[in-house]
Amino acid sequence: MISPTYLSDSYDRNVQIVRMQTDGFSQADSLIQLPFRGNCMNWLVGHLVTNRYNVLKLLGAELPAGAERLARYARESEPIQADSEGVLPLAELIELLARAHAQMASLLVEISPEALDRQVAFFGRRSQSVGEWLLFFYFHDSYHTGQTEILRQAAGKDDKII
Repeated sequence: MISPTYLSDSYDRNVQIVRMQTDGFSQADSLIQLPFRGNCMNWLVGHLVTNRYNVLKLLGAELPAGAERLARYARESEPIQADSEGVLPLAELIELLARAHAQMASLLVEISPEALDRQVAFFGRRSQSVGEWLLFFYFHDSYHTGQTEILRQAAGKDDKII
């Protein structure tokens, strides 16, 4: 089984990738849309924060103050087309992602094998163990982290980060 520490380190690697992929981005850069149905970097980073908040909920943590401000980035939300109500600055989203990860990492270091085996239903889906949900949320996090490379290039950065 993958250890909680290894999983935390893997999540941290995704945060570092997001930081690298958004380096030099303006708010306007973060709102650039691809020419097909998808979403911009701003939504993507905000959505990664909501994913980390799901992990925090799964681990029984209290969400950070102001978490409701991320409603615009929720699962299945519409693409962000402009800097409008509910759209947060990219720099703030990156900071929220880092803070959520730090809180999550401190919880994972302390988690017991019994807690990892506990069965939980999430999103109204079938019950799985906390460990299985952690792996699902990591997959989801990595899926979206991978999209950042395309969005960086769409913003005209024309470089290689990884």
